[in-house]
Amino acid sequence: MTLKVVFCWSDISGYMAACWRALHRQPQIDCFVVAFQAKTETAFSDRLMDDIPCRLLNVTERQNTSLVKRIIREQQPDIVVLCGWFHPPYRALPFAPELAETTFIMGMDTPWQATLKQRLGPVLLGPYLKRLDRVVVTGERSWQYARQLGIAAARLRRGLYGIDYRRWSPLYGQRQAYWPRAFLFAGRYAPEKGVEVLTEAYRYYRNQSDAPWPLVCCGQGPLAACLQGQPGLIDRGFVQPEAMDPIWRQAGVFILPSRFDPWPLALVEAAAAGLPIICTDRCGSAVEVVREGYNGLIIPPDDSEALAQAMLNLHHRYDDLPIWGARAQHLAAPYAADVWAERWRELVLELRRPAPTTNDVKLALRI
Repeated sequence: MTLKVVFCWSDISGYMAACWRALHRQPQIDCFVVAFQAKTETAFSDRLMDDIPCRLLNVTERQNTSLVKRIIREQQPDIVVLCGWFHPPYRALPFAPELAETTFIMGMDTPWQATLKQRLGPVLLGPYLKRLDRVVVTGERSWQYARQLGIAAARLRRGLYGIDYRRWSPLYGQRQAYWPRAFLFAGRYAPEKGVEVLTEAYRYYRNQSDAPWPLVCCGQGPLAACLQGQPGLIDRGFVQPEAMDPIWRQAGVFILPSRFDPWPLALVEAAAAGLPIICTDRCGSAVEVVREGYNGLIIPPDDSEALAQAMLNLHHRYDDLPIWGARAQHLAAPYAADVWAERWRELVLELRRPAPTTNDVKLALRI
């Protein structure tokens, strides 16, 4: 029996393409992806999806609820995976009569923050959440939010995201001959990523170091001007995933000073690449892949002095960086795309197995 699994996603990315590709190779799984065509400031190339069955929606199509329903219905899915509740055309699918026999899974990465809006979640989202057969969260912070939404623990699973671990992991060995003396930031140049804090902290760091390391930044966004004209700071702009390998290889420490970041995959990829990490406690994935003083340092957000001190700390612990990097890889390994695909295969097979009959139960009791 082959199961048709359709993912209804937002923006495509290198890490999700790797995961879908791995799932499509799994026995008994026919994977299809409906996602947004690249258009945003993190505009990953549509080539990422070349060998994955998919339908990419342009800006107009993605808002057309009837079109989205028709595309999904034509795939005749056994299971539909929804990326949260933010996109109305996707959110309408569990209520569509023509999909009444379809199993629905929702993914969520939002952490519990106890805001008024989140406290109202069970009321605002209740009818939608009741239509879902399973909810898959990224980690502990989103698990807490899911429980606050009233989702029973039996309907929850962990492991929403994965990464292309096989691609990142060799970079550690390639760095062994000479560990680079350089910091790396990769992310959107936006306020929530703490870009202004990063640039200010880097100035502090340079003023306190006799031989400061360069800071390499990869990304684009509204705060790009903050990165210009600073000694030692190199702005590479937005770099497609296939061109990032030399940049990762030439980095010695990864920095992510986010103000809000539900479960940043860049942190997991950095760990997979064998890099020590400096990040804020607002980075949700730090709960899973960063251990204080073991493979990284965790600092408060909006604190440029704390970030500068963390940079100085790892600068002076240069000889320990390869050890920290090796530890980081071990923490990232469970998020490898092939592990992700196996986990999801088990989930979808579990959901489509026939429920045990009364006779099955009686027979099991006799045995």
